Amino acid sequence: MKETLFTAAGEALPTLPWPDYPRPQLQRASFLNLNGRWQFAVSPSDELPDRYNQDILVPFCPESVLSGIGKHFPEGSRLFYHRSFSLPAKFNRGKILLHVDGADQQVDCFLNGQFLGGHTGGYDAATFDITAAVLPGENQLVLRTRDDLRGRVLPCGKQVEKPGGMWYTPVSGLWQTVWLESVPKRYIKRLDFACDLEKAILDVGDESLFGTVTVADPSGNFTVPLEKGRAVLRPPQPRLWSPESPFLYSILILAGEDQVESYFALRTLEIKQIGKYKRLCLNGKPYFFHGVLDQGYWSDGIFTPASPAAYEEDIRAMKALGFNTLRKHIKVEPPLFYYACDCLGMAVFQDMVSNGDYSFLRDTVLPNLGFRTRRSDKTIHPDPVTRAAFLAGMEATVTTLKNHPCIVYWTIFNEGWGQFDSSAVYKKLRALDHSRFIDSTSGWFICGETDVDSRHIYFGPWKLKVGKKPLVLTEFGGICLPVKGHLQCPGRSYGYGACKTPEALETAVLTLYEQRVLPLVEQGLCAAIYTQLSDVEEELNGLLTADRKVCKLAAAPMAAMAKRLTEACR
Repeated sequence: MKETLFTAAGEALPTLPWPDYPRPQLQRASFLNLNGRWQFAVSPSDELPDRYNQDILVPFCPESVLSGIGKHFPEGSRLFYHRSFSLPAKFNRGKILLHVDGADQQVDCFLNGQFLGGHTGGYDAATFDITAAVLPGENQLVLRTRDDLRGRVLPCGKQVEKPGGMWYTPVSGLWQTVWLESVPKRYIKRLDFACDLEKAILDVGDESLFGTVTVADPSGNFTVPLEKGRAVLRPPQPRLWSPESPFLYSILILAGEDQVESYFALRTLEIKQIGKYKRLCLNGKPYFFHGVLDQGYWSDGIFTPASPAAYEEDIRAMKALGFNTLRKHIKVEPPLFYYACDCLGMAVFQDMVSNGDYSFLRDTVLPNLGFRTRRSDKTIHPDPVTRAAFLAGMEATVTTLKNHPCIVYWTIFNEGWGQFDSSAVYKKLRALDHSRFIDSTSGWFICGETDVDSRHIYFGPWKLKVGKKPLVLTEFGGICLPVKGHLQCPGRSYGYGACKTPEALETAVLTLYEQRVLPLVEQGLCAAIYTQLSDVEEELNGLLTADRKVCKLAAAPMAAMAKRLTEACR
């Protein structure tokens, strides 16, 4: 009998966790979910083990309670995952693909003793063509992962070997869904949408594909041709996407033997001169992005919540408080998070995942004392391998996520961490995506091209003034309130100010908005991101506790303040 695992909310975890189809923007009927119990072994060597002495619950990292392991292994350890599977009868088409949607940081695939390839990148998916190695009946699958935080060459975000303060428990191994699908020999590998207020231009990236695209439209479904891999989707009465009205158009694509379902949204993002100020505009109108910093950590699953429903619960909790934006901070989530934001109406400021050298004195202390300028960042963090790893992670992030309408803003570097040649990196990102706002240097150290003037304020005077670029306050607040019975690290607290009661916290937060943020909105401020959505380990400045059981603020006064911020931006 396997031990039953429970979530932080006290609910028994299902035998098949995360059963949902994991890629809603490119969905096929063929789907075999490989989440669940796997055999597990740890070794310092690459050699495949003779035996597996533990079980682990995928897709939860071994450091998490939900995995059934609850332990971090020495840096550089090889983590081996083994399970068997048999293909469903419907998997009778041209190719069989194995998807490993998240493995930190490297994963290698072995099927029936054959090595089928490897992938490096802890925050983007790996796909292996396993067609030639699949046998009739039962197949033996082994995934070998390796994670090493020493050197911090690969993007790793806030993971550290010794967590504390604003640095968190490290994650290794599998942390997203593992699954199989069958595809024809010629199949749709990607979808790209270029959208405005009237139409979407679809490009499937293969000029040899012809077929049809059917759009589900409220005024009646319509079908257009897919020719040379492209189609123009023009709804007769366009409905636009916004956090207040998150309308999505569902589509069905038939291309040769392939059939996929997807969706798109119509919306635009621009910087316009509105009166005296440059404003961030959504669908042609000035829009105030009223948001919270979202680290994407859970007390029981660390990188991965017990269920995708947790994403919806977080979004609904923040919308109830009046927020319309999440800044996803130095982490990339599974596609189901962004799908929930698309469906429920939550704008996302998406950070790239940081790597390389970080100095507490240089990157945090001195800037908070006012030393926030640099002449140039072209020669900072010069290691070519570390730079290349960052750029590869950035490209993978943008390529994977750029079709989600919820994402309105990319952040490249945060507070100088790993920052290098920001103008050149800006240009690389702009070539990947011309449709969104780009914040090259969030917080400080502006050294070149960027779309916004991005500032962080936790301490000292609020010396903010609108200049030639839209002004955005991408971090502020961070006031702590410990909630007894809901602490991950009792006796330890980290944040930027503290309160002892919910009433005191409400007063402090509303006063901050009333006296500091609201006057700046009237003077051109375009966005404000409060720190933060939830407590994380020692950090107790969340609006929710780490287990999501307690919201520390009442909804009504926060929603009323949100309305005032919106009106001040018009």
